[in-house]
Amino acid sequence: MNVFSRPTPEARGLGMTSQRARDRLIDRLKMNGIADRGVLDVMRRLPRHLFIEEALASRAYEDTALPIGQAQTISQPWVVARMTEALIEHKQAVKVLEIGTGSGYQAAVLAALVDTVYTVERIEELLRNARRRFRKLGIENVRSKHDDGKLGWPEHATFDAIMLTAAGEVIDPILFEQLAPDGVLVAPVGTPGEQRLMRYRHDGKKWAGETLGDVSFVPLLGGLG
Repeated sequence: MNVFSRPTPEARGLGMTSQRARDRLIDRLKMNGIADRGVLDVMRRLPRHLFIEEALASRAYEDTALPIGQAQTISQPWVVARMTEALIEHKQAVKVLEIGTGSGYQAAVLAALVDTVYTVERIEELLRNARRRFRKLGIENVRSKHDDGKLGWPEHATFDAIMLTAAGEVIDPILFEQLAPDGVLVAPVGTPGEQRLMRYRHDGKKWAGETLGDVSFVPLLGGLG
């Protein structure tokens, strides 16, 4: 697991991208119900400003989603924290599958908390940029590929946990097939304007979902971009 122990001057940031700015964000996350100390500590140290365009760097530690190009966004920090917290709350995951690499920020958060992250991205340019960020930060426990994320990554199944960072109307059964029997799947589900953050666990008979709150995500698309 990468712990960002030797940040470069660029990663440390200045002004609106400084450690003080990150600390203020963490205070806001705590006030809004995020309680997992591990998640908070990772997000305090991880330089979110390196995962967005330089022109938007001054907004990196606002609790808001931001555009990353290709009609995609980097999720609101509270959502990243809540999804991560929900993923690891009941069991320490070792191997996690992420559907939708995007900027790479969510994968980087997970990489500091689990042994290995497998992440799939359908848009090649986004994946290329994310890989560059992983290298810059010395994150070595993320494995990535350019593919249709709706198919999962069956060659490396089963996974202790699966996270989707885009919203479909339903969860494809193929993903549950790649999930360990005692695993957990966290995903936004629903149509635009009516999405819910869901967590699925097996109740002994079926995969049962619980609602964690209202969210707004880009739609989950198939194919390659």
